[in-house]
Amino acid sequence: MPKRLEEMLTDIWTPLFLAWIMVFPYISMAPVIQSKSLQTGSIVGLPGTGEGERVLSRAKRGWVWNQMFVLEEFSGPDPILVGRLHTDLDAGAKNIKYILAGDGAGTFFVINDKTGDIHAMKRLDREEKAEYTLTAQAINRDTDEPLEPPSEFIIKVQDINDNAPVFLNTPYHATVLEMSDVGTSVTRVTATDADDPVYGNSAKLVYSILEGQPYFSIEPHTAIIRTALPNMDREAREQYLVVIQAKDMGGHMGGLSGTTTVTITLTDVNDNPPKFSQSLYHFSIPEDITLSDAVGRVKANDRDIGENARSAYDIIDGDGIDVFEITTDPQTQEGILRLKKPLDFETKKSYTLKVEAVNVHIDPHFISRGPFKDTATVKIAVEDSDEPPVFSSPTYLLEVHENSAINSVIGQVTARDPDVSASPIRYSIDRHTDLERQFNINSDDGKITLAKALDRETDPWHNITVIATEIRNYSQISRSSVTIKVLDINDNAPEFASEYEAFLCENGKPGQVIQTVSAIDKDDPKNGHFFFYSLVPEISNNPNFTIKNNEDNSVSVLAKHNGFRRQKQEMYFLPIIVSDNGNPPMSSTHTLTIRVCGCSSEGVVQSCNVEAYILPIGLSMGALIAILACIILLLVIVVLFVTLRRHKNEPLIIKDDEDVRENIIRYDDEGGGEEDTEAFDIATLQNPDGINGFLPRKDIKPDLQFMPRQGQHPAPNGVDVDEFINVRLHEADNDPTAPPYDSIQIYGYEGRGSVAGSLSSLESASSDSDQNFDYLREWGPRFKRLGELYSVGESDMET
Repeated sequence: MPKRLEEMLTDIWTPLFLAWIMVFPYISMAPVIQSKSLQTGSIVGLPGTGEGERVLSRAKRGWVWNQMFVLEEFSGPDPILVGRLHTDLDAGAKNIKYILAGDGAGTFFVINDKTGDIHAMKRLDREEKAEYTLTAQAINRDTDEPLEPPSEFIIKVQDINDNAPVFLNTPYHATVLEMSDVGTSVTRVTATDADDPVYGNSAKLVYSILEGQPYFSIEPHTAIIRTALPNMDREAREQYLVVIQAKDMGGHMGGLSGTTTVTITLTDVNDNPPKFSQSLYHFSIPEDITLSDAVGRVKANDRDIGENARSAYDIIDGDGIDVFEITTDPQTQEGILRLKKPLDFETKKSYTLKVEAVNVHIDPHFISRGPFKDTATVKIAVEDSDEPPVFSSPTYLLEVHENSAINSVIGQVTARDPDVSASPIRYSIDRHTDLERQFNINSDDGKITLAKALDRETDPWHNITVIATEIRNYSQISRSSVTIKVLDINDNAPEFASEYEAFLCENGKPGQVIQTVSAIDKDDPKNGHFFFYSLVPEISNNPNFTIKNNEDNSVSVLAKHNGFRRQKQEMYFLPIIVSDNGNPPMSSTHTLTIRVCGCSSEGVVQSCNVEAYILPIGLSMGALIAILACIILLLVIVVLFVTLRRHKNEPLIIKDDEDVRENIIRYDDEGGGEEDTEAFDIATLQNPDGINGFLPRKDIKPDLQFMPRQGQHPAPNGVDVDEFINVRLHEADNDPTAPPYDSIQIYGYEGRGSVAGSLSSLESASSDSDQNFDYLREWGPRFKRLGELYSVGESDMET
């Protein structure tokens, strides 16, 4: 059918369909109101028959309910008549009453209790509730007795097209491979319509594309979006925005519609080969570049992305294929050229490489677009640089005997300048590796000499570092390790392996092994050690002991007889000579000490001292020493305890009843003058004329009670020191009750030979003003200065 004709028929039938929906409830109601059915199970008595002649018959039921319909969203000035209830019992009688119960009764639906008309009071929405179940009954208006059993019926809400299609999960996002064939499925969209899908075309949807043509199309009924053009290239355009419309009523005029957007992205496929940005690359590098350093970078661009753009680089040709290598940078997808072997400008000055870039992942669907690879040429120029000296060997091993003479040459190292200029080389030793300065090196030719004597037994190996420096450029240096092995000579005599001390039992038997002796040697002969043992020639025929070679570089010392006694001789000394097999041989003499001991019957040593042999049985010298130590310790503890107790009984403070005051010792004698040469010697102060006299010391507590004297108040302007001392002296002299009591020592002898005689003024009755001190000047130079002082003082007093 032509599209234009279809649209014309749609325009004609749509109004007719809507009119039919509006009048259908009223047309369908008539048979419901008028329909009747038989009521089974009722027995009715026919008129004219007696009680005995009752006839059973079927009575007709009052009504049978069918479904009723009401149009949704219908509104008007008056309630909508849904239908009418009527019973056969209603023959115009006024006593029949209709009642309605169930869903919406009294709210949405109201019944006229006289006529049975049912009206819809509110606007109904099928999407909220599609049908209502109600119950109708006819009762006696006067007695409210049911005339008919309750009957249930359904009122269905008739759908209209009042809901537009709605898309789910909007907006949509989809992907499709670039270069896909026409008709390739991209995605599917879904729209829903809330109208009744089984009544009319209100929920019948048709899909169409509003935007996105001619690239994509959509199936009208399944809503599957497909590609519409071939060879869509992501590199040309990656993203498309497609607008989809869904329209109900089967897509006819008057239908409602909804739209959504679909963002379609083309995903990449490997349909583009890599391409170098330039066909020829130039790099210049110094010859002293270190291994694994980057020489340069090349890049093959690929219009694809992700894994499809990954490329692997390789050197496929050139004269530097063994000198250089290329790797791929995973971040930038660049090829990194690196050095595999050292460069030498003097040997080769340039290299040419052919580099290839190949896609890692190739899609077989697009193999015809290949080849997916590209090549480029790389030229590398080597620049000359000042290189450090190069040793003839990275390490050296030298050997020297430990008895080599000082300044003897033990080896030589050589180095050269690899540059064209060939600078002379100066050699030196890194003294951090030769702290003891045992070696020297000739700075010109690299010969290593011995500076100090070597000792293999102290240090058999030496490791030093030799430095080679260019004379023309001191910054260019190289280092080489030199290992020096010190060779052994036989310069050490063998000696006992340990300090041996042998024990000989008194009850031993002849030929019994007393001690096994072995030796060691600090030297290290090539064929191993072999020692010779012998007794010193003076006692080669020792009457007591002999030695036996064990053939394993050791000897056993044997006793020649029995009957050794500690009382006779407690200790024996056996000198043994040990010699090695070196060239020349070295020997040493060591003395073995052999003690005679008391042993048990099993040969276990019990005691080796003579004193222990003399002591009583069961008590050794060690036990006596322990007992004596315990006794001394007890005595010390007792002495300390007594001392502490005595110290504790002494008072630590002065008793309260003791009154301690000045203790003045008064001496009225001036000493022995010039003869008093021994200070503090009481014998020189004694009178030789009365030495036999007895002068008792008076130190007796007096019976008199001391009456305290009123103290003198000091002068207003201060205290006279002389007066203060005199007062205190007077109080001490006249207080016989204060301890310590008066203890006066009288020395009447002043000594002999003093030219001045006695200078004491203690017993003189004259005052200082009555004395003349001029005579002091006549006593000699010793008293001249004293006389001048007193003379001046006297003249000052007169003035």
